[in-house]
Amino acid sequence: GCLIKVHLHRMAPSNEVQLVTKAFSGLGVDEKSLITILGKWEPEQRHSFRLGFSCFFVQDECHFGRWRDDVIKCLRQEFLRFKNAVVLWTMHPWERDARLANKAIKNCLQSHLLVEIACTRSSEDLLGTRRAYHSLFDRSIEEDAAEYIKGSERKLLVKLVSAYRYEGKKVNDDHAKFDAKALAIAIRNPNIKSLLEDDDVLRVLTTRSKPHLKKVCEHYNEIFGKNLDEEFNPHKRLKETLQCLCTPHKYFAKVLDAALKNDADKKVKKALTRVITTRADIDIKQIIDEFQIQYGVALTTKIQETANGNYKDFLLTLVAKGNEKPWKSVCCKDLNLLFV
Repeated sequence: GCLIKVHLHRMAPSNEVQLVTKAFSGLGVDEKSLITILGKWEPEQRHSFRLGFSCFFVQDECHFGRWRDDVIKCLRQEFLRFKNAVVLWTMHPWERDARLANKAIKNCLQSHLLVEIACTRSSEDLLGTRRAYHSLFDRSIEEDAAEYIKGSERKLLVKLVSAYRYEGKKVNDDHAKFDAKALAIAIRNPNIKSLLEDDDVLRVLTTRSKPHLKKVCEHYNEIFGKNLDEEFNPHKRLKETLQCLCTPHKYFAKVLDAALKNDADKKVKKALTRVITTRADIDIKQIIDEFQIQYGVALTTKIQETANGNYKDFLLTLVAKGNEKPWKSVCCKDLNLLFV
């Protein structure tokens, strides 16, 4: 615990802090230097920066430190091409996910983003996002999802954002086999109006651990000779849920490929910033490797071909973190340090 506290409060060199502070104050932006500095800052250095500058960050009654809304607006006006990347990268991951989730909930066409947040984060990080959501919007993510999401996918999404999955590696093989058979019955039942509302489908996808679900997929293939994600093809949200839970690197590679196409629309292109800023500290190396396997080209090459200017340089700087020593997040007992 003491060692982690030391790391959390270790500040970046003062000259770097001065440059970033000047940029965030709207006093002129040396974009090249900003890319270099922010790109190399580890999570504990970004945390220390947030902790030390109340002119940019505020703490509410729950002691959650977050960006001031007025500063975010100024930054987005100041930073032109790579504005959103800088803003998202410097946010606490829980605040970042809470803001992304709020937009997804309010926009019915972005519910895939809610699946992504609920299923590719750890149980502790999803819980942290829910705490941040309380702080930012004075409501719970569950109640907003229940109120704003319409149609058959509502029940699935509310259960996903409410989940707190077992994070261990132990799997009961008999239970996994039972779940595989229960899913098969649901998939083949002609009387079910929508798999999105089937109790067994929802139970398995919204409560089981990720290792358990991977074992379910194995048993499904062994028993029925089909891949479970292919069985979910007619049900987009279920397919996305399974992919995010069981094969997240393949999922993110697919999202990046769509975002990097020349004819992609604006909303699809935004995923490039989102995926790289949210995964750079976590598993960008695995995503890079999967992208190469799936599409036969390096992710860095596609970014160089598609993005421009300082925005491109910033993305490449974050992607390069995949070749560095991976960041180990604080353990569960020290999570409250991030709120003080």
